[in-house]
Amino acid sequence: MFGRSARIETKTPEQILRMRRAGLVVGQTLQLMAQTVRPGITTKQLDELAEEHIRGCGAVPSFLGYHGFTGTLCTSVNDEVVHGIPGARVLAEGDVISIDCGAIVDGWHGDAAISVVVGGREAGRPEDLALIDATEDAMWAGIAALGAGESLYAVGAAVEDSVTEAGERDQRDYGIVEDYVGHGIGTEMHQDPQVPNYRVREKGPTVRPGVTVAIEPMVTLGTSETRILSDDWTVVTADGSRAAHWENSVAVTDEGLWVLTALDGGRARLEAAGAAYAPLD
Repeated sequence: MFGRSARIETKTPEQILRMRRAGLVVGQTLQLMAQTVRPGITTKQLDELAEEHIRGCGAVPSFLGYHGFTGTLCTSVNDEVVHGIPGARVLAEGDVISIDCGAIVDGWHGDAAISVVVGGREAGRPEDLALIDATEDAMWAGIAALGAGESLYAVGAAVEDSVTEAGERDQRDYGIVEDYVGHGIGTEMHQDPQVPNYRVREKGPTVRPGVTVAIEPMVTLGTSETRILSDDWTVVTADGSRAAHWENSVAVTDEGLWVLTALDGGRARLEAAGAAYAPLD
């Protein structure tokens, strides 16, 4: 699945700055979604608001029409891991919803995802809050492991170690979904190389300045096994356990990292992890 000889496409500083514009649209849209999610709203209503916001920013939704997908967002609820189609589903207090968003500005893509509890953290089950936090922390651990001169697969090792550590702390056996992984990003939403969210034996490609990738762990409260529903899109856990999904698009610069879809560029979490924050603006 993963190739030792794979070479990662790099972007110029000017191209990364264009990607940052798309990334900010995505980050702002997800912030709006987190503020809007509430009991009684439908996933379609969230989707319509997201499309309006993206287009109002002068951007185009990445997902809408992608291989026939009918939403601007992927809205995945509870046991749905990823690729949930927005529709008539009414969200209930305590639901866990993962919201994945992509936008294009001048031909360049941004892609990110968040997971939140409907009704706020106070409405969440303890195990769901722990799952959401463990998945987000794993994403940031993976991002912090991304560095020029390092193997790209250090990302997956860091994600797995973070999830394992969280499981030991929380006394839970978290499942890391292996069927869906991170990816390169640029003038296409999905580019080579794939970025696994778990440790692999291959050495993998070496990261260079100018690399841009989307890092996106998906973690469950149970099995790592998944299946696809009859709509040919929605991925659910095989055992019905709940899942969380976090994602950011990240650029490697000469001096460090810039999280293109984080509103602060990733500064707070990168510095907390001891990783170099190195924006180009």
